[in-house]
Amino acid sequence: MARAMITDPDDYFTKGCGRCDKFETPDCVTRRWLGGLTHLRAICADLGLTETAKWGHPVYMHNGRNLVILGAFRDDFRLSFFNAGLMTDPEGILRKKGPNTQTADMISFNNNTQPADMKHIIRAYITEAMGYAQAGIKAEKKQVEIVLPDELTAALDADPELAEAFFDLTPGRQRSYVINLNGAKQSPTRVARIARFRDKIIAGKGALER
Repeated sequence: MARAMITDPDDYFTKGCGRCDKFETPDCVTRRWLGGLTHLRAICADLGLTETAKWGHPVYMHNGRNLVILGAFRDDFRLSFFNAGLMTDPEGILRKKGPNTQTADMISFNNNTQPADMKHIIRAYITEAMGYAQAGIKAEKKQVEIVLPDELTAALDADPELAEAFFDLTPGRQRSYVINLNGAKQSPTRVARIARFRDKIIAGKGALER
């Protein structure tokens, strides 16, 4: 049974995100990084951002727009920026979340003292983002060509209903399937995944959607 994600940001700092069975236990990764996360929260509060909870994480808003989101993982915790394509990154500290991320959008920490040590830099970055939100400026979306795996191309050619549904998906949802399929080393595995994904594609969902 899926656990409901938190809707109160206070719960994130006292219990966790609610995404897994480690919620409200000492093993929750938010416990490991609580000191650093709490300091990031204080920086956001001091700048007057509006705190809410979305997707099981604390999100900080300005001028009605999502600005930054906090996240905790086994090896690090992060402050990630929405509309990161606008950021100038003068200190060169923004990192990409993974190889499929288009824009460097996060500051990653692996020590609870780092947010305090970097307080003035973090404040400057958030203040820059606040300026864009205040002005209503958004980053231009990059158009990235989606190269379909051979197995998916063959499946779409053989199944017109599947092809119509797939090409009706948003580019992001199409990419979610391509990324998932490219993660399989063997062709038979990709073929099996396509068969398993068929109902979700027909339903207009992405690979990670329930």
